[in-house]
Amino acid sequence: MIVISEKDMLKCVTYGDVIEAIEESFLLYEKKEFTMPHRMHIDQGKNTLLLMPCFGKDYFGTKLVTVYPENVGTGIHVVNGVVVLNNAHNGEPLALINGRILTALRTGAVGAVSVKHLSPDHASKLGIIGAGVQAFYQVMSAATVRKLTDITILSTNSQTGAAFEQKINEHLPGINTYVAKSAEELLENSQIVITATTAVHPVLPEREDLLKGKHYVGIGSFKPDVREFPKSLYSIINKVYVDTEHAVTESGDVCYPLEQTWITKEQIQTFGGFLMQDQDRDAVKKETTLFKSVGMAIFDLVVSQLIYEKAMEKGFGKKIAL
Repeated sequence: MIVISEKDMLKCVTYGDVIEAIEESFLLYEKKEFTMPHRMHIDQGKNTLLLMPCFGKDYFGTKLVTVYPENVGTGIHVVNGVVVLNNAHNGEPLALINGRILTALRTGAVGAVSVKHLSPDHASKLGIIGAGVQAFYQVMSAATVRKLTDITILSTNSQTGAAFEQKINEHLPGINTYVAKSAEELLENSQIVITATTAVHPVLPEREDLLKGKHYVGIGSFKPDVREFPKSLYSIINKVYVDTEHAVTESGDVCYPLEQTWITKEQIQTFGGFLMQDQDRDAVKKETTLFKSVGMAIFDLVVSQLIYEKAMEKGFGKKIAL
């Protein structure tokens, strides 16, 4: 068995590698070529524990992840976790993988696949709401599928926003970056908008005029009482694209609009189903579009497999005996 650290993971794979693997996992989801029990979701006050197993053809993986929103500013990450990857043919444990970075990588790639297929090809201005680990990987992944010229950042903490801007400048030199003072300012300067927050109330304004004509990626809402998007957005979209059918019950950005009849069930479509349909993709890219991700274990399995095989090929990871 090998232990694969954050450092080794980032040496093993590129953002492009992970995006390609995630795109394939969307198709696997539609083809039902896996066994994925509904994830165990346990709340303890404001904190959450998620247990996410998934079985594939050659591997199975189990992710144990925690989300502690009040860790912000303490030096301890909001999201922590581990992934255990096993041989599906004999059950042998093969790898213990940093679950925090794996989650960040695969979720960033999930967002980027939606950006690739739902935003205009010429889109170059990105707005990111949130300035945590996930926000960083969303930006880096989006920059892999679109030639970004401008990135606008919105954070509830000015110091965090400034530090995030500096980090982006270090990793994506040559791109113009701004720290917005309001969501309205961010919308005015963005063609793609990604929300990666732990907010329980919408982080965007009830302004149809500012909301129109953009692609939205929702990452933060993974519980029914957590929402990032306003009512006005649902009035100007044709569909809500989701990574998994479970989003209908797990995310406040899907279940609440359904309860309020802002949208109908017929407007909800899995993103893998969209990819498999023969339709005019260019026409969809001209619409106001919304992709909502809550995450699923098949993403973790596919990316864990990729990282493990790359680590074995390149000689990364520390061997341990159980």
